[in-house]
Amino acid sequence: MAFIRTLAAALCCGFFLSAALAAPATPAPQQPNATSIAPDASVKPRPKIALVLSGGGARGFAHIGVLRALQELRVPVDFVVGTSMGSVVGGAYAAGSSVEQLELLVRRTDWNAVVADRPPRDELIYRRREEDLLLPSRIEFGVHEDGVSLPPAAAGNEALELALTSILPSGTRDKPANLLQLPFRSVASDLVTGELVELSDAPLFLAMRASLAVPGVFAPVRVNQRLLVDGGLVRNLPVDVAREMGADIIIAVNVGTPLAPEKELVSAVSVAQQMLQILTEQNVQRSLKELRPNDILVQPNLGGIGFLDFGRYDRAMKEGEAAVRAMSEKLVKLALPEAQYAAYEVKRLSAPVAIDQPVLLTKLEVAPSGRINPKELEVQSGLKIGQMVTSEQATAAGNQLFGRGDLARVETEVRDDESGRSVLIKPTEAEWAHSRLRVGLELNSDFSENNAFEIKALHVLSSLNDWGAELRTTARVGTARVLNTQFWQPLGAGSQWYAAPTLEFASGATDIFNKNGLRQARYAYDYTSAQIALGRQLGRWGDLRYTVARTNSNAHYTIPEDLTKQYVSQTVQTLSFNVDTLDTIAFPTRGTLFSVDWQRALHANDVAAAVPAQQQVKGLEAFHVGRWAGHVYGEWARSQGGAADNNLGGFLRLSGTTPESVIGSRTVLGRVVMARSIGAMPAALGGDVRLGFSLEAGGAYSPTDPLHWGKLKNAASGFIAVDTRFGPLYFGAGTTKGGNSSAYLFLGPIW
Repeated sequence: MAFIRTLAAALCCGFFLSAALAAPATPAPQQPNATSIAPDASVKPRPKIALVLSGGGARGFAHIGVLRALQELRVPVDFVVGTSMGSVVGGAYAAGSSVEQLELLVRRTDWNAVVADRPPRDELIYRRREEDLLLPSRIEFGVHEDGVSLPPAAAGNEALELALTSILPSGTRDKPANLLQLPFRSVASDLVTGELVELSDAPLFLAMRASLAVPGVFAPVRVNQRLLVDGGLVRNLPVDVAREMGADIIIAVNVGTPLAPEKELVSAVSVAQQMLQILTEQNVQRSLKELRPNDILVQPNLGGIGFLDFGRYDRAMKEGEAAVRAMSEKLVKLALPEAQYAAYEVKRLSAPVAIDQPVLLTKLEVAPSGRINPKELEVQSGLKIGQMVTSEQATAAGNQLFGRGDLARVETEVRDDESGRSVLIKPTEAEWAHSRLRVGLELNSDFSENNAFEIKALHVLSSLNDWGAELRTTARVGTARVLNTQFWQPLGAGSQWYAAPTLEFASGATDIFNKNGLRQARYAYDYTSAQIALGRQLGRWGDLRYTVARTNSNAHYTIPEDLTKQYVSQTVQTLSFNVDTLDTIAFPTRGTLFSVDWQRALHANDVAAAVPAQQQVKGLEAFHVGRWAGHVYGEWARSQGGAADNNLGGFLRLSGTTPESVIGSRTVLGRVVMARSIGAMPAALGGDVRLGFSLEAGGAYSPTDPLHWGKLKNAASGFIAVDTRFGPLYFGAGTTKGGNSSAYLFLGPIW
């Protein structure tokens, strides 16, 4: 049941998460003593009307249709009460958002990014992005002395809180819920006692955040010393709360999911979901009995729209409108004359527009939060005493700290006085993230003799000292065995400069091919390496480093078998430049992945021999057009002085050709890949499902055998790609012109 709860509730938060990024909300007025929209004294008193909006996941889009129909009928609202999805729609409406804005937000939603379990990838710091290249899996949890702990939420709390902050009109984030344009109540549940909690004088942000704190999806919120979670657990349709606010007439909108018939209860998952619906439906039925004869119950016909059917927002909104029109005979009795309703709407929507002028920053403070040095966060925020900053810039500076990946919450307070502007950043550490373990699986097969698999793990121990040191360990077991441990030490609190000593051990086997691409032999190898790197991170997007490595290796032939070991010991220096701005590793739609590596041994193994050297350039540029996404990729590599040759072959590296069988001292490869989104995995399981193809060209050459375009091998492939929690999964087939064809199963990054 926990899985169902996680999946369903995460997606029910999708509306406001992406909505927040899609369109602005109307600012709320700055009336410190506002309670409700007061009617003109010359107008005959009318009954106080409360709008009660239930939770219901994707079915909650019907609330927007209800609001639109009420607007067309000119029915005023004096109070708003909401739970879960109803709290989101109702809170935004009460704070001054128009119905048109809410509808536009739904239509612009990117559902794949709605319940991301971390900030968008292009907002992460570079070191976190680097982890995705090492292990693209998103299966991660905390490891501590007292055992293993899952993250407190399936979706990242920071994404939720950034969305809530963005959706609220200016000046209303910290305004008490009962002092909005329309008095508002958000209902939450006390996780300790199970009691209903009315959030009346709590800041609007916390009131909405607490109502959406679905256990197992978003972390609980502490308000007035109480630990609060989703209000739907105790009151999914809070009629009694509206009555206590002074409502004479209640318009209750119930969009909850009905109980499934017996024929649909065919699995443990469906039974667990039914149990959840029983609990919710029981408290809804109690609330329905509290309605009086003059109250109005609106129940849109949402049959066929499930809790998770977020793509059916059009029908949900239309059904909401239709349900209100079906009750129009009762509702028109509450309508206002056209002029009076127009004045009502002007008051509800209008507010002075705050001009966010840059002000001199005279004080910057970061509150202590535990292991993380406040000075480190201060530097990483980018704010500096003496600069001119707007309130929006100060808040954005605090929010960008989420990209570290180890903060659960960041609150930024901006205050002005006669001396200038002061900024207080209050971070809350994600305790589970101090010691993170990510696990994954990579495999590839061409359904013949070329098969490989690896079980991989990545562990990060962060904030080891005041300068923010990390210990990162990666392990791979399978076709190859690798153990790598790196101690990454910034050269100052928040410094972009760093030193990184590394130890690595690896062993495995590889095939040797001749110039015609035929397999000749196989040899086994093992090596140990000690490295020291000095580098500088380039903002969030790149990295420049110089590395010196001492490597000792052994190798011997296994086919034909020869146990005589060849021992090589050398010291190699490497200069590398890397850029990574991709939005996702699975199938990027925007951004760049670029690297330049120059490697040279410090001496030759033989006095008379040339010094081994290698150079490599790789570049990928992602793009999208509508539902199509793709990338252009290019690669060039050169080996000199007896360094190991370079290889091509395999899926998307001359598809159809045997992996690593195109060999030479120089290689070149180019490809264009395009794929169309044809569906999506459930948000808790993955992302897009795409159908695509590739066009590829490449080959090997040498100084004695120069490159001619006519010699390039041309290849193509077709595939289905699925973004899974383990990483990108490909099912495909490829062929090289004049060569071989092959089917492929590929789990993992293709570069």
